[in-house]
Amino acid sequence: MMKNENGKVYLAALLVAGVALGTVAGLSGKGGGGSSTVATPIATNAPASSVEATPEPVETVDVNATARIAETGTGVKVIKAVDWQEQYPSQYTTYMLNEENDEVVEYTETNPYIKTLYEGYGFAKSYGSARGHTYVITDLYATGRPHKLANCYTCKTSSFTAAVLNEGDSMYATAFEDFNDSVEDDFGCFHCHGNEPGVLTVTHLYLANALGEDVAQVDPVNLSCGQCHSEYYFDPETKATTFGYTSMAGMNPEDMLAFENSIVDGEGNMFADWVDEDTGVRKLKVQHPEFETYLGAGSPHAAMNYTCADCHMGTSIAEDGTEFTNHNWVSPLDNKEMLEANCSKCHKDLAADVKKIQEETTAREDELGEKMAQLDADLAAAIAAGTIEGDALEACRMAFRSAQWYWDFVYVENSEGVHNPKLTTQCLDKAQELIEEAYGYLN
Repeated sequence: MMKNENGKVYLAALLVAGVALGTVAGLSGKGGGGSSTVATPIATNAPASSVEATPEPVETVDVNATARIAETGTGVKVIKAVDWQEQYPSQYTTYMLNEENDEVVEYTETNPYIKTLYEGYGFAKSYGSARGHTYVITDLYATGRPHKLANCYTCKTSSFTAAVLNEGDSMYATAFEDFNDSVEDDFGCFHCHGNEPGVLTVTHLYLANALGEDVAQVDPVNLSCGQCHSEYYFDPETKATTFGYTSMAGMNPEDMLAFENSIVDGEGNMFADWVDEDTGVRKLKVQHPEFETYLGAGSPHAAMNYTCADCHMGTSIAEDGTEFTNHNWVSPLDNKEMLEANCSKCHKDLAADVKKIQEETTAREDELGEKMAQLDADLAAAIAAGTIEGDALEACRMAFRSAQWYWDFVYVENSEGVHNPKLTTQCLDKAQELIEEAYGYLN
């Protein structure tokens, strides 16, 4: 999960012209209406190579077609990002520029109400903002949240991605510590390209499974980013990373909530990421749903066929005069060429537009977060006093569960409303209605 404080402009400013989900697990953009070309793989600060084979150059390809789906059980070995450095120096160099995004904000300090809302779950202990992709493993190890299983590695290292392709979903249930020594390539090129630079490949098969036949309808660039910038949960039985939909029709907050509500255990309990001990509310934790938000109904730029890369990567000119896809994921507001040549056609002052949406969204997030924290205290007190029980108690808990889901869908989505202002408003309105409904059972 990531909520980038500077990213209220960094990962977010998509009012500009695209999505914000990166090519590899991060933010990338989309090809503005036409076919987009992705040059080569993404690089990372992986350890020195131990791969004997020398990577073969691969020509860039038109990616405005159906994405390739990675094969399973092939025994694939990851060609590390550093091994592509010599052949693709511009892509590697620009990827390493992601290290400049090194600020970390601790949200339990800036938004203390989340300590109450996430109480009993890891994010109440430690919730740092996202920063450059080069830091993913460092931050994974440094977080104060406990890591029980290796499924925490899902989007953090190409080594785990390859292991799942080779060994299957059983890898997700491996103990976290048991996989530590297997991490050879951090967040590398393999996530988005497999071992073929220029070819966008879905290496995280849970995305392909979730979209089913609809996978062919989504631009490969958006699929690449959506592998990791998306809402998921861990299957209660297999512990596999899983999405709460089986087609694009179900890829919306309401149906995704219904999907997770439909998962029950042998005792009839709804699936929950954790249960609040004070209130008994079976809570769900939303995870950075940029993919679902940007492609959701009401998204102005998705309707215009912009992709993640259009806004967050773009084309640059190397010293030798050749064009290449820039792999330093930045805010569209930092791309002056794009602002002048593209965004200015619709936006007189994009920065002002983005600021207005993000300030309004953040203010409502905080307002509703405070209200839910108070609801938590009021419900706990009512339970302790015995003034609510039976059907009224269960209905109140359900309203609370749902309210936090809709609120969290916005709170952890990194654009702070910019990717899809309409859906953002709808989610926050729904959260507010459900908070009021919950209080109806208390009064």
